[in-house]
Amino acid sequence: MTALIFAMVAAVGNLAGGWAVVRHERRSLAAIEMFLAFGAGFMLSVALLEVAPEAIARDPVAPLYILLGYLSVHLAQHVLVPHFHFGEETHRISPRQGLSALAGLLLHTFFDGVAIASGFLVSGSLGVLLFLAVFLHKLPEGVAMASVMLAGGQSAGRALGAAALLGVATVAGVLLTEVSAPLVSHGLAISAGVTLYVAASNLVPEFQARRGWRTPLAFFGGAAAFLLTRLLVEAGGH
Repeated sequence: MTALIFAMVAAVGNLAGGWAVVRHERRSLAAIEMFLAFGAGFMLSVALLEVAPEAIARDPVAPLYILLGYLSVHLAQHVLVPHFHFGEETHRISPRQGLSALAGLLLHTFFDGVAIASGFLVSGSLGVLLFLAVFLHKLPEGVAMASVMLAGGQSAGRALGAAALLGVATVAGVLLTEVSAPLVSHGLAISAGVTLYVAASNLVPEFQARRGWRTPLAFFGGAAAFLLTRLLVEAGGH
């Protein structure tokens, strides 16, 4: 039940990102760009310092599933989907490309839920850390999905609905993990690979070419925030 509640909260982030796009909230979108960099630093730290070591300690074949998780997201988002990137889509695309991007992101967001549920199966502290990692990229995720749908000629309502579907997939990931033996056994390792891919291969390329100090500061701040959050969560006894 705890993992489900956290997944529902994370799903709200998808809606918030989609709402910012359909309502053309430029200030909100600019703030979400900072979330993207901050979330990348936080997620990368969670994957490398918490999730992967914990998965390997619990399962001798975990490295294989970490690789499988990484490769599966690449397959879904950049091989089967012809046009996708995080952040706001500003170029016109075909309706088919928008729908294929939705399909690719649904797999990714399903594993967001798997990550949250798998974390709570290990401990409350790991569950909270994984929830935060998921939540931080939910806003740019919603932006990406809604803007892709609009760029594909869909209505604002359908764009917001597509962002909401991502949240539904996250909740489904939690529910299925709690009843699926393979996900109970290997979900944490798969989540490590998925989280690593989203942070290093999706989010970082979106901002690494930008000039100025704000984006790098947000990225390194995300990594520092993870270390501080881990101390606070552990001290709080979660």
